[in-house]
This record gives sequence, structure tokens and C-alpha cells, in this order.
Amino acid sequence: MSRSLAPENPDAEEEFNGLALALFAAQREAVPIYRALCERRNIRPGSIEHWRQIPALPTRAFKEYEVSSIPPGERTRVFLSSGTAGQRPSRHFHNAESLSVYESSLLPWFRGHFPGAQPMPMKLVFLTPEAAPDSSLVHMFTIVRRAFGAPDSAFTGRLNADGSWGLDVEQTLAAVREAVGENTPLGLLGTAFSFVHLLDHLQAAGKRFALPKGSRVLETGGYKGRSREVPRAGLRLLLSRFLGVPPAQVVAEYGMSELSSQAYDDPGGVFRFPPWARACVISPETGAEAGEGETGLLRVLDLANIASVLAVQTEDLAARRGAGFELLGRAAASDPRGCSLRPGPW
Repeated sequence: MSRSLAPENPDAEEEFNGLALALFAAQREAVPIYRALCERRNIRPGSIEHWRQIPALPTRAFKEYEVSSIPPGERTRVFLSSGTAGQRPSRHFHNAESLSVYESSLLPWFRGHFPGAQPMPMKLVFLTPEAAPDSSLVHMFTIVRRAFGAPDSAFTGRLNADGSWGLDVEQTLAAVREAVGENTPLGLLGTAFSFVHLLDHLQAAGKRFALPKGSRVLETGGYKGRSREVPRAGLRLLLSRFLGVPPAQVVAEYGMSELSSQAYDDPGGVFRFPPWARACVISPETGAEAGEGETGLLRVLDLANIASVLAVQTEDLAARRGAGFELLGRAAASDPRGCSLRPGPW
């Protein structure tokens, strides 16, 4: 137990364990590809006693198979992962019930890591297109806008002719100028590559702003193919320098189309999932959990994944940092992914 990234609360751990085992039992029976994996490993309900023993399905399975307990005729939404042209995306199917759980998972953890959204609405500007129905990120932003955004909140991204995402820099800066002129806090949320485009424009133009106290920035996603790469700590400092937002008010989000919960980092770059999810760093050589500071592959168990599988083995490299994890990039030979890899939604 000492190597888990779970909170040190015996009651919470016992409750999570019971729910995880119950959900595993249901998903083993309802998701054919997952049942095949469990049978191959001779794992069934009753043969395991702890959530760490629940088999994790690799994210690549979401590309090759329909990882869902929802009958095809009852699927009302599908989120697709991003990828390079020609890649088959991951698919995560939803219906009204699973989307409701997704939203219930999203809102309280976002509120706790994006201060300023409560108790009063604030203007939120999303550096993504608004019309991208297969993107879980855009869906997330749409829910956030509805729950926490002021009426004049807006999306300033655009869909390019090739299906990639672009940014209306002038519309974004118009919102920044308005916030500064009215001394009203502003929330900026978008992909890392969109922020790099914005920062490059500001640097070329020799412009800097000082957003009002209470403003916040949230960045997510990667860079490959869409902008120069900037280390997360460096991006945090650049956003502070050019937008006048303290580094502590810049938060990074980690999410995947295959998951229903998100992790957020602290100023030190350590990510944490909500209490209804667990993250482990797994050694690819031994399959055991990595020790403090050791590098491995991130595995997530997400109770909000009610209609697919709760245990997902990612191809993201991470290092264990206490009760959280530090993201280090993608494993060698993994398919590139991230919101930067348009066309194809996140």
C-alpha cells in the first residue's frame, strides 16, 4: 500500500476498493474485449481482493475494439483521441447516464483547482473551437462554461480547412484588453500549443499585459506538430510574464478521451486525480509499482468510467511524487497524441 498514489485515509481506501471491485465485476461481464483479457489472465470476481489487482486495459485497445458496455443503438456520443493523419483514434462511447457521471466528476475537481470560478461566475475564454463534438476537451470546456462562466464567456479557437485547430489571436487579445480595462478577472483555458501561439504573437509585437487580480490560466495537451515545445515550468513562467498572472494561478490539466476524470497539477508540477480515481506508476520491465521518484508508465483507475473499463494503462511516462505524479512525456514507440495533434479531436 505504501507505493500507491492513493490518499492515506483507511475509510476512503476501503470504500474505493469496494466500489472498484464491484465495477470491475460488472465491466468484466459487460465489455467483451475486457472479459477476454481477464479470461486470458485467469482473473475473475472473487479471485482478487484489491483494486491494485484489477487488470488494466491498454489505451491502444480503445483504437482496435469497441470498449463499451453500451449497446450500439444506445450510444449517443463518442469522444475520439487526437492523432496524426492516418492514425486510428481511440473511441470512448457514452450515453446520457455515462455523460452525467462524467460531468459530475468534472465539476467539483475543476472548481477546486481553478479558483475564481466560484462563488461568482467569471468571464472564461477558451482557446479551442466551440464546434468539435467528438472532442472530450471541448465537451469539458462546454460544461465548465455552463457551470462557471459569465454570459460573455467565449470560444476563440477555430477549425482550419484541414480540420486542425487554430486560434483567433485578435479575438483572444480583445478579451484580455477588456478585462484589463474593466479591472475584471479573466479565465483563459486552452491547449499548450494555443498558448504558445499567443505568447509568440505577444513577444513579436512587444506586448505584455497585467490581468486583474483573480485571473486564472489553465493549459492542457501537448505540442507535437503545432508549435515549438516549451517545458511546462517554462510555459508557466512565460504566461506569468506576458499576461501578468502569478505562476501559482496557472494550472495544468491532464485528461484523456479514454478517461472520465481529470488530474490537475500544483505549482511544483505534481498532478493529482480526484478521490474517486487512483493513479499508479508501473515499471514496464517488472509490472510492479514504481518507488518514489522512479519512472514508469502511468496507470489510472477511474470510477467515473462506468460504461467502459475503470482500469486504463496509458503510454505516458511518469514519476511518482509522493501522493501524486510528474508527467515526463510519452513512452518510446508510442503513438504521438495530445490536443496538439490535430486533425482528430482529443
